[in-house]
Amino acid sequence: MIINADSAQVYADLQVLSARPDAGEMAGVEHRLFGAWDGAQACSAATWAARARDEIAACHAADGVPILVGGTGLYLRVLLDGIAPIPEIDPDLRASVRALHGDAAYKLLQIEDPLRASELNPGDTQRIARALEVKRSTGVTLGDWQLARAGGIAELVDLHPLVVLPDRNLLYARSDRRFEAMLARGAIAEVEALLARALDPALPVMHAIGVAEIAAFLYDEISEAQMIAAGQQATRNYAKRQFTWFRRQVPADWPCIEAFGESENIDLGACFASILLK
Repeated sequence: MIINADSAQVYADLQVLSARPDAGEMAGVEHRLFGAWDGAQACSAATWAARARDEIAACHAADGVPILVGGTGLYLRVLLDGIAPIPEIDPDLRASVRALHGDAAYKLLQIEDPLRASELNPGDTQRIARALEVKRSTGVTLGDWQLARAGGIAELVDLHPLVVLPDRNLLYARSDRRFEAMLARGAIAEVEALLARALDPALPVMHAIGVAEIAAFLYDEISEAQMIAAGQQATRNYAKRQFTWFRRQVPADWPCIEAFGESENIDLGACFASILLK
């Protein structure tokens, strides 16, 4: 059984832009959690991990071997290591933190949680706001909450991981070609259908790579050439972040394939991990 661990491929709305395997590619092998969420529903790492645990348990009960495949490192981390039991953040407090302008949130975090502030880039506004709202809402730093992670399965199964880190130049070149191929396969029509649903722009599906760029083209805000360039750049930027994450965040004993030759049979749109669980 193949279990998806990619945060874009979980959405039914993103067949093309997420490079989700089609029916022919999935033929003969059980595939789970691909296109399993409607775009109107936000799939968090915790929500995905809960579903993945159920699929893994069902596969083991049937004497099968589940294989997790995907490039969303946070999904894998939450599944394997568990998640911090942070209480719900007060909505008013969250709104006040998110309303801070400029570098105000970072300066406040330096005072209220200097350790977390030192670990974050001052421009990483999303993580800065998260750390600040957790500290203010609970009185406990995000780092201390993370020490109390629960629900991970790493100690309950035998892991056989493999991380694929292609040559960086090869990765970027393939990323550029991949975006153009997606356009040829119907990515514009896919985004057009997504926009027609008038979903909340804050939903994760609306932030998938390529959606904003193609939407701007459909709204006549940019030319086709600008849309292609912007989509390719966004893809390369994400690939770079994945490359860094899988180099630095996975356990040191996880084997890596760091380079291999050009092959049209391998989709090198991003770095990814494959984990066989017994």
